[in-house]
Amino acid sequence: MRIIEHRLYQDNGSPYPYVQSPNTSGRFTGNNLQFLVMHYTAGSSASSAVKTLTNPNIKASAHVVIARDGAITQLVPFNMVAWHAGTSTWRGLSGLNKYSIGIEIANAGLLEKSADGKFYAWYGEEIPASQVTEAPHKNDPKVRRAWHRYTDKQIEVSLKLAEVLVTQYSLKEIIGHDDIAPRRKTDPGPAFPLAKFNSLLNSSGRKDPETLDNVYRTVVNLNLRTGPTLESSLSPFAPLPRGTRFQIVDEDGAWKYITVLDTLKGVDDVEGWISGNPKYMEPSPS
Repeated sequence: MRIIEHRLYQDNGSPYPYVQSPNTSGRFTGNNLQFLVMHYTAGSSASSAVKTLTNPNIKASAHVVIARDGAITQLVPFNMVAWHAGTSTWRGLSGLNKYSIGIEIANAGLLEKSADGKFYAWYGEEIPASQVTEAPHKNDPKVRRAWHRYTDKQIEVSLKLAEVLVTQYSLKEIIGHDDIAPRRKTDPGPAFPLAKFNSLLNSSGRKDPETLDNVYRTVVNLNLRTGPTLESSLSPFAPLPRGTRFQIVDEDGAWKYITVLDTLKGVDDVEGWISGNPKYMEPSPS
């Protein structure tokens, strides 16, 4: 995978499918391009997302759409501003369209759970339980909800693409739509391994996850719970092994809501509640 004149090409020299979206604002200016923003489409398919994001009446676009099978379609050249961020702020900047490349990943997003335990997308499609993650969102950590899982192929392809983009355009950070518009957006959501993506920045000499704020490691085997009480059920990943690195993202009294930075049982971005007793943790060394 490589970029030639701001278009994406396969290693064999063939271009990835390209469908031009009219929804752009011209080229990035100066050194504005700094971030990669990850989204889910909240739709039924990549093809429907491409159709929507190339419709001039919709007033939205992204640089790339990634299908459930990992197929990539580019919509906007990487040196052009796409309309994926909307009203947004990050690192003192507003209107993140002007500062970021946007990737849309085909995924139904937030799901509804019926009384009989089945899961449904907002457009009515039933999502098999094997494709569902139940977890709280980092912006609403006290509420456990259902989310459509990304496929292994989507994550694999997205990581390769993100690495190419970070290297090509010297991007500073990989962030979610829910980071830059937390009051109105939930994508890419807790099913997306964002910490794993930001580890790519370490290889380009920019940002290591260990330099994030509020990063610690356990000094004992520490229980991880689904809520901020002793009565809350244990996480399937409990206990956290001694030496597990994590970032504190919220708190409730003596309890801390964390994102685990290490892979546990083959899963990235495990989240949950731990006791905030300082004797159970220490700052993670850089």
